[in-house]
Amino acid sequence: MNRLTVTEKIIAAKVSLGIRWSDVAAKVGLSKEWVTSACLGQMTLSMEQAQVVAEIFGLTEEEARWLTVTPYKGSLPTAVPTDPLIYRFYEMINVYGTTFKALIHEEFGDGIMSAIDFKMHLQRENDPNGDRVRIVMSGKFLPYKQY
Repeated sequence: MNRLTVTEKIIAAKVSLGIRWSDVAAKVGLSKEWVTSACLGQMTLSMEQAQVVAEIFGLTEEEARWLTVTPYKGSLPTAVPTDPLIYRFYEMINVYGTTFKALIHEEFGDGIMSAIDFKMHLQRENDPNGDRVRIVMSGKFLPYKQY
């Protein structure tokens, strides 16, 4: 058994039970974005949170313990994503990455946006020309230090 096996079991149970990520998040008590990431193997749950997830998805005690293990993050199966939706994010970074970098440096100085001290909110935005996806990402600015 490993973390990937548990992730696959969670996904299978979600499909068979017809559960929404937002409902899982409400029971865990955190955002749907973070809880989804945790259930998909990218975040570490506390034992208490893991037990809630285990109850929802019918996981064993051993499987719940795997949810508390620090995962190998950023584990896409290929360097360039092949899934069309994930590839579009890759494409956005290729097209707008230098713009993000230039504007962040202009506004904040030389540094990075943290993916650790980070928040994300995803929602549907109704539009008469076709619904839109709104994603708001907020990461702490970390300046490079001089030494």
